[in-house]
Amino acid sequence: MLAAGVALVSGLAGHARDILSAKEDRSRTQRDAVFAFAVRVLGAAILYLSQAVLARWMGGHEYGVFVFVWSWVLVLGGLSALGLAGATVRLLPEYREKGELALARGLTRGGRLLALASGTIVAALGLAGLWFFGERLGAPYILPAYLALVCVPLYALEEAQDGIGRGRGWMGIALVPPFILRPLLILMTMVAAHATGLPMTAPIAAAAAIVATWGAAIVQMVLVNRGLEREDSAVGRRYAFGSWLGVSLPLAAVYACELAMQNADVLIISRYMTPADVGIYFAAAKTMSLIMFVHYAVGSAVAARFAALNARDDKAGLKAFAADAANWTFWPSLVCAAAILALGRPLLSLFGPDFVSGYPVMLILVLGFLCRSAMGPSDILLNMLGEQRLCALMLGATAAIDVALNFLLIPRFGLTGAATATATALACGTLMSYFAARRRLGIDVAIWHNLKRS
Repeated sequence: MLAAGVALVSGLAGHARDILSAKEDRSRTQRDAVFAFAVRVLGAAILYLSQAVLARWMGGHEYGVFVFVWSWVLVLGGLSALGLAGATVRLLPEYREKGELALARGLTRGGRLLALASGTIVAALGLAGLWFFGERLGAPYILPAYLALVCVPLYALEEAQDGIGRGRGWMGIALVPPFILRPLLILMTMVAAHATGLPMTAPIAAAAAIVATWGAAIVQMVLVNRGLEREDSAVGRRYAFGSWLGVSLPLAAVYACELAMQNADVLIISRYMTPADVGIYFAAAKTMSLIMFVHYAVGSAVAARFAALNARDDKAGLKAFAADAANWTFWPSLVCAAAILALGRPLLSLFGPDFVSGYPVMLILVLGFLCRSAMGPSDILLNMLGEQRLCALMLGATAAIDVALNFLLIPRFGLTGAATATATALACGTLMSYFAARRRLGIDVAIWHNLKRS
């Protein structure tokens, strides 16, 4: 009898600890999501100010050239990271849950070295390509492109360090350097260049991007290293590059497709329209995409938690947490969308009077963005629960739809055609992720499912 009573009390105490732990984890995740959103909003304000200043100082043509080459930095730098950011977010919580600290320490070092080496190789290949085939690009783009490629290795390093920060719960280290420090450094460098009388051209802006990218990456590296120094240095490092790449490369394919969707419209517009048109579309699209900061913030906060719950095989907790994540994603996104559309024309006018003509682009893109928000973080859920290959296939199909529609619609309808192509492709990809999560994982993350349950 006494033994039974002790067992009962012990079981109740354990259950109480689990409940308290779940509440604590939920509260911490909410705080992380709010912090990530605040960082993205502040970073967006700095970026918006810097882009508006650049557009006014440089003029539509030079600004459009800079947007084109910077878009290639985003694509090449993101691909150079080999999906290691997402793999780190997934694997670090799993290693720590299982006590495999040597693998965790090996991943934090080996992943960064791999990303830096890959970025260096990609930059070298890009420089060689410009040397042999640069005349096909067009004279205004050549020098800015050479300079922009210098950003690629450190951009790839930033991506890998972002994964370490999010995987360890160091949201400030993960997000502040790339989203606040980097745009702030670009702005400060351009202000200094303007004050000294340097011409406000695309090459000068590309040089400012080098200062900003390298500076932010080095600061982030110092902060990550300081955080890692607090770990038990007696634990050695184990490297498992094969298994890491087995997880990261499908995620790299996912990321490549996301990059294609984020930048294909800008790059294809540059093929058929003028640099000034590129600048107008970029300003409108980036203004409307501010609502996706909510999706990013929630995703950054919940990804590691998804992986940890899955490692514990806590199916009920995973479903409940996914429902919370869906609510945290959709309703703030809806409010942000309404606010941005209400302020859209004044915001675009900050870039110059010609940029207000991009407002119809915002009206079209908002449909695709809200569709994605309504389905919750289904893509992140798939990636964190081992379905990265399926996710890569679906996003590959989505990117193909996006590119095909952009090539089809831009020559006929211009900027509104690009917006329609992007919104349609985004809706298609979101629906595929939603149905895959419901079918493969048994988890319905759509906002209407949560309303039905409540």
